[in-house]
Amino acid sequence: MVTKKKKAKKLVIVESPAKARTIENYLGRDYEVLASMGHIRDLPKSQLGVDTEHNYEPKYINIRGKAPLINSLKKAAKSASAVYVASDPDREGEAIAWHLGHILGLPDGGKNRVTFNEITKPAVKEAFKHPRGIEQDLVDAQQARRVLDRLVGYSISPILWQKVKRGLSAGRVQSVALGLILDKEKEIAAFVPKEYWSLNANFKAGKHEFSAEFYGTDGKKVKLDNQKSVSKILKRIDSSKDFKITDISTKESKRNAPNPFTTSSLQQTANSQLNYHARKTMQIAQGLYEGISLPKIGHVGLITYMRTDSTRLSETAQEMAKKFIVDKFGKEYYHRHNVVKKSENVQDAHEAIRPTDAERTPESLKEILTRDQYRLYNLIWSRFIASQMSEQKLENQSLMIEQNKTVWRATGIKVLFEGWTMALKTSSTKNNILPALKIGDLVQMVNNLPEQHFTQPPARYTEASLIKALEELGVGRPSTYAPTMDTIQRRGYIGFDQKKIVPTDLGDIVQDVVVKSFPEVTDKQFTSKIEDELDKVETGNVKWQKVIDEFYKPFSKEVDAAIENLEKVPIYDRIAPELCDICGSLMVIRRSRRGEFYACSRFPDCHGTKSIVEEIGMKCPKCGIGEVVIKRTKRGRIFYGCSRYPDCDFASWTKPKKNEETEENNETK
Repeated sequence: MVTKKKKAKKLVIVESPAKARTIENYLGRDYEVLASMGHIRDLPKSQLGVDTEHNYEPKYINIRGKAPLINSLKKAAKSASAVYVASDPDREGEAIAWHLGHILGLPDGGKNRVTFNEITKPAVKEAFKHPRGIEQDLVDAQQARRVLDRLVGYSISPILWQKVKRGLSAGRVQSVALGLILDKEKEIAAFVPKEYWSLNANFKAGKHEFSAEFYGTDGKKVKLDNQKSVSKILKRIDSSKDFKITDISTKESKRNAPNPFTTSSLQQTANSQLNYHARKTMQIAQGLYEGISLPKIGHVGLITYMRTDSTRLSETAQEMAKKFIVDKFGKEYYHRHNVVKKSENVQDAHEAIRPTDAERTPESLKEILTRDQYRLYNLIWSRFIASQMSEQKLENQSLMIEQNKTVWRATGIKVLFEGWTMALKTSSTKNNILPALKIGDLVQMVNNLPEQHFTQPPARYTEASLIKALEELGVGRPSTYAPTMDTIQRRGYIGFDQKKIVPTDLGDIVQDVVVKSFPEVTDKQFTSKIEDELDKVETGNVKWQKVIDEFYKPFSKEVDAAIENLEKVPIYDRIAPELCDICGSLMVIRRSRRGEFYACSRFPDCHGTKSIVEEIGMKCPKCGIGEVVIKRTKRGRIFYGCSRYPDCDFASWTKPKKNEETEENNETK
């Protein structure tokens, strides 16, 4: 009896098990899909790993701990009828494919590379009909960034360890980001508030009341700088007399639909609306892209590739959106938007981030997705649908009201057509319609409300606004923002006061050292220029070694000068007002990435620590006994809790407001 020889399968290698499950679900039994678990080769951690004397040749090694995985991949490749690498469609994914090709001995120029922008059955099937070779320019762009960042990090970090303290680091993008944060802090410190006043009033026309603001006198706009100027206006008003409508105007306006998400705009919106840090946003998006298991369908990718600068949508995506919008809202709500490339800095290889199927509404997946997945998917899906809808149409209304040469202005708004806001309810405009009046009609002032104000200092950056600033400066790329934010927080350079980024003393010290010794590393224009050069490497217009050489030659001289001339920067511990509970010695105030804490001055001989309790001067609104104190989460985020925890479990992200009645009751308890 002759046994039938088992047919060899085609091997596909991707980065993650989730992606492997999804793709294997589409390709069928003739394919075996395995995961490389990200990169399998990298620069060594124990040394520079770049030969600066020989054209900046990288010294790649197999990543420690991945030997069993590499051996299993080699074994699978040896017995396979064909080998394909389907890692992500970007620089990093191309580099992973290149390294896998080296490890597995795939032929140079062989068509072993497969890419797709979305993990859906049609997209994957079509991609495997057109395998290609490795795009070396894409690999070189990744190598250039990796080598550049290694040269900066491994040159500056030892200097910081020696001159400041161990565990510190600096880098091109993180140093610019930290510089922006510190510059903002200087603006805030230098800010001098200025007084100004607002003067609003409520008017009545028949049964209708509406509000207006003081505009000016004698037909000219007037600013109210102080109480004296307000009093002067109020003296001109005769409360016994009516006010006259002197001018009415209406003007139609439109609010255009927003673009679908790029990586940066997704990170910003998720931070401002969902309070997600950039890293969390990207982790959730990665899972939605790689595939979620759906009943009766199996694993399917719910969104397109999440690392992109582009707002472009494919013809297929636009038709998909059109069908959903027309069926759901009506054809008057559909409007095709041909999104064009915004600037030369934009990488347009991929579409915008969008759902792979518009019919998979967030509500239909709510019971399947986790809460975080649902909220992010809802953000992406709603933005995509809204981006292909008609403009919102508004009628802007304005009334000018006069008495004794004092002029008041009332404004209203009427929604004529909801347009795209039907899909994006968070951006909808509420009606504020003024009463139907005509010129010459009389109205009565019910009351006036003068109020003193002071100009506010510039707002600190949130993660969203910092990412936007970096993007506008051309510093970094979508893939760098999340790790940059994570690094400066882990190093203890920044903390968070609710959602606002606050620099630490350590961040200030480190930045001062880097700015003085390595000015180009912190220079926004220079860092942006480097990003442009890396883009030119990707398009094949510049050799990557040239980019490195032009940076490294002057930089290496700065490194030598810093080693020789930079004096040690003392970091003094502040004495704490408490003694160590373990040994009775003095305690000092130290800082970790979670914030400040008390530590025993005899460390490391004694490991005594205490958290710093900062009261805000009010009783707990829940128990009325304990004090409300400022606390921090493990990630350094501030919240407010009761000093009697765990006996009282009061906790709040927002600072509680004092209630005089509650305070009086608490005092009598």
